[in-house]
This record gives sequence, C-alpha cells and structure tokens, in this order.
Amino acid sequence: MTQKNEIKIEAGTALHFIGLGGIGMSGLAKMYADNGCQVSGSDRGWGQPENDRILKPLAETGIKIFLQDGSFASEVTPDYIVYSTAIEDDNPDFLAAPDIPRLHRSEALTTAMLNFASGGLVAVAGTCGKTTVTSWLAETLYLAGADPSFLTGGLVNRFIKESPPGNYRHGKGMFVFEADESDKSLLNYAPDISLVLNLGADHYSREELVEVFQQFLRQTKRAAVVSDDVLEELGSECVAHLEVKTFSLKKDSSADWRLTGYQSENGQTVIEVNGSQKIKLPMPGMHSAANALSILAAGELAGLMPELLFEPIENFQGTWRRTDFHGRTASGAVVYDDYAHNPEKVASCIRAIKDTVKGKVIALFQPHGFGPLGFMRDELFTALRESLGKDDIFGLMPVFYAGGTTSFKPSSQEVADDYRHRGGDNYLCFASREAADQFIQEKTGPDDAVVIMGARDNSLSDWAAAITVKLS
Repeated sequence: MTQKNEIKIEAGTALHFIGLGGIGMSGLAKMYADNGCQVSGSDRGWGQPENDRILKPLAETGIKIFLQDGSFASEVTPDYIVYSTAIEDDNPDFLAAPDIPRLHRSEALTTAMLNFASGGLVAVAGTCGKTTVTSWLAETLYLAGADPSFLTGGLVNRFIKESPPGNYRHGKGMFVFEADESDKSLLNYAPDISLVLNLGADHYSREELVEVFQQFLRQTKRAAVVSDDVLEELGSECVAHLEVKTFSLKKDSSADWRLTGYQSENGQTVIEVNGSQKIKLPMPGMHSAANALSILAAGELAGLMPELLFEPIENFQGTWRRTDFHGRTASGAVVYDDYAHNPEKVASCIRAIKDTVKGKVIALFQPHGFGPLGFMRDELFTALRESLGKDDIFGLMPVFYAGGTTSFKPSSQEVADDYRHRGGDNYLCFASREAADQFIQEKTGPDDAVVIMGARDNSLSDWAAAITVKLS
C-alpha cells in the first residue's frame, strides 16, 4: 500500500460514516463492522423506503444510523469520521464534531485492507464495468471454491441474503475490490493483481487518464489483466515488472483471451472463446463478453485452471440494477432497470437490450446531477447517435438533486431540446414519472423494451417494478 501513515485499527475502534446509504460507504462500513469495529453512520435518506434495502440490514447488524444533521455527536464519539469526495466542508456532521480525525473513504479502505485482508488484493479498475466485473469475478471465485472477500459498488444478488445488503462479503481468500479513477483514489492502492478494463474520458482528459492508469499499474505488485486496446494506449513500460494477461473482442488478436464467436437470440447470448470454448452469458451485450474474458484472465492469474471457471461464469446471478429484468408492462413491453449513468454505460446498455427484442427500445435516463449532465452532454449525444435505432426513444427525466451546491444548469429539458435540434425526434423530456408511464403504455407493445437508467437514486428500481404487471 502507498498510504503514508499507516493507521492501526483494531476490534473496538469506533468509526462514523457520513453518507452511510451510499453504495460504496455501506459496504465499507459493513467490512469494519464484520471485523469487530464499532460503527455508526448518517444519511440524508434515512427513513425513506427506497433506501431500506441498504440501510435496514446495516441497522439490523447493530450499526447506529442517524439523519445527516449532526445529531450523532450527542450519542457516539467515534475515533474517526469516514467521508467521501462528495461530502462538503460544511456538512452538519463535520460541524458537530470538528475535532474528530477524518479518513477519506479511499484511506479507510486502504486501512481496512492493511488490517483485515490477508489473502492478496485484486483491484478492478477502468472507466466502465468495474462493479459488474468485481461482483462477477468474486462470485466466480466463490463458486470455484476460492472463498474470496469482496467489496463492490453494487448489491450482488447471490450474497444479498448471506451477507446483507450484499456489497461486502468476508472470506478467507483473495480480496476483490473496485479501484476508482473518478477522484484518482485508485492511486492509494498497491494491489497484487490489477484489472484495467477500458479507458473513457469520463472525468479527465484522455492524456491525464492515461497517466493515472499507468501509475496505477506501476504500483501493482504481481500481475495485471489489461485489454489489448488499453495496453496499446498505455504502453508496455508500466507493466514491464508484471505478469500480464490480455483480452480482446477482436477475433484475430494475439491476446491471451479472445472472443471468436458471438450469438444472441431471444435474450440468450452465447460466446466462443479462443476458437473452441462456448460460454452462455448471464447478461447480453458485447460489453458482457469483454467482462467474461477479463474474468477468465483474472481467474487464471489467481491460480485457477480455466476449466474451473467456465461454469461459474455462466452461473453468475447478477448485480442489483445491472440490466435487471422486472417483468412486462400492461402493453406487453419488457422492463429493465440499470445503473448506467455515463455515455459509454448508457450506450452499452441500450445496445445490449436491443439484442434481446424485435421492436424498439425506450430508454428513460435520470441524470445523477446537474454537473455530470453538463459534463457529459456532448459525449452522451454522440454515444446515443451511434446506439439508437430509428424508432428508439431516449427520454430524459428531471435531474436527481441530492443537495449541495449547484447552478441547477443545464436542465433535462434544455438538453433534450438541444438533442432534438441536432438529431431529430428520438429525444424527449418527461416532466414526471407519471408522464413517462403514460407514454410507455400508449407507445409500446409486446416486441418492445423499456429500460430505466440512472445512479444514486434507489427509487429508480422501485419505479421499474411499479410499471410492470404482476403475474400470479
């Protein structure tokens, strides 16, 4: 690890997590609690039903939860306050306990791994697919008998009951986790094995992003999994000290793991790997094929024979809000829910669902902030132009606002109007979910699909379930 001042945390150490209901914070808090620490947390959404699937299981394990109003300070005195980049300096919990030492989430994760993880570290990085690959790899290792620990930015369906809420599992084997480039916190880690899935200009310029991932790989200790395209862009110098396994979607590539066949029909995708092995993917889409190849490479580096990985890869039960199927609307359209929130993820999700239906796709996207919508505005339009068919619809929902400083610009209506001016009638804006519901019922049929997309707002999944017809 690259942490400058190692912090010794033992059973009984008290930590308070601001924004406990966040998908990353909740898993990290569970990790500390499962290793004997005293854990409390606060969240603006405590008590709201859409957040129960994450916060209630934590409360049931004994974690004390407070509203994010500083009230925790009257009941608990933690040794550390854990926060993320999204937490502002004037947060009420900071103001209520100004003298308590603070740990950024990445520091807290590094500290947890130093103190609690003993089986080797596997870091999953890249601008897209980190959560799915972390979850899928951990479940594959589990089904192959490797007993991994993992911490991921999604609720892994197989483990929701075993280790609720499902984003952390305590095992005796390797520790699999996400390494985030959005705030460069991945540079706090020096894992044994690193995966770099892809590069996309989501938060930084291409040049700066390349430098970040090069440094991340230089800090990796033993081995790396890298797509052939990424390795070409990063160069070989940053991996010269590592055992490297590559993967590629190009049939004629010289990569260690290559996609040599792809067929998708009626929702079932089958791929051919290295000219011989057939694997049934649990989710559709070329991005899922790439993810499966990266998992084969990582499993090999973890010491497992490839033949032990094929069946576990097929039996992955998925991650909450990653192309989750909910049922059909009254008009017969299939309904999915997905966490997609940047241009590449939105486009990949649309393309994957288009593989499964004969008719059109209606994609309803709720931006997760005004800043992100403004940042991705042009790139999202380019991605949509390449992924939408002539009859498909992309509908913008009102921007999700969770508090904090913002200019409230651009609005979803403004962006939709811009897209329509540039690209035609595929782009709409709905003022409310009720308006979108009415459009869905009037404009869809049994051959069509609806997908609801967006981050940070857990009620999106509830909305997807609500517009389906419950069949007995």
